[in-house]
Amino acid sequence: MDFVDTDLYRAVTDFAHDAPPWVQHSAEIGTEAGLLVFAALFVAAWWRARHAGTRAFAIAVLAPVATAVAYVCSELLKSAVTEERPCRAVAGAAPSLAACPPHGDWSFPSNHATIAGGAALALALARRLIVWLTVPLALLMAFSRVFVGVHYPHDVAAGLLLGAVVAVLAVRLGTRPVTRLAGTVRASSAPALRWLAGPGPADVPSYGTPRRPARHR
Repeated sequence: MDFVDTDLYRAVTDFAHDAPPWVQHSAEIGTEAGLLVFAALFVAAWWRARHAGTRAFAIAVLAPVATAVAYVCSELLKSAVTEERPCRAVAGAAPSLAACPPHGDWSFPSNHATIAGGAALALALARRLIVWLTVPLALLMAFSRVFVGVHYPHDVAAGLLLGAVVAVLAVRLGTRPVTRLAGTVRASSAPALRWLAGPGPADVPSYGTPRRPARHR
């Protein structure tokens, strides 16, 4: 099947093929290392949220869950579309820098881009300022999948959009019930659960309602 962005794919992979070796190796490593960076950011967001209100904690906990939901949606869509990888389908393209996935490991949409888009937006909902880090990282990860030759540009564009939309919806829908659950866990008598949920802010009780100052008589 000839896609409208086949020429763009050829242009990117030609550029990648002519790039210095250190750029090629960095792209090959970075396409996977970006996942580890997002995983570290999820852990950092959870750790920081242990000392935040229950709603903020709930969103931090939901961020990786929402990203996982986006990944599942991507896998289901892959199975429905069954698009062949460009490293096998595009005639005359430069050899891919990464090993071309086997037949049956479909191309549309990109799982890496879906995870990147979902993680970028879910983390931004947990802490707005981090969007200046997560969005460029997601775009770089998505581009790297085309650069190493295993995805079309439309694969990564669709993945970014799918991940972002699904993750945001999942966080929005899950915030209220997970906030209630977080409050219950913080009030639990089990030390392990209380440690996982954290103490919350020092001046706010577990359900996030500010304490009223004591009335002196």
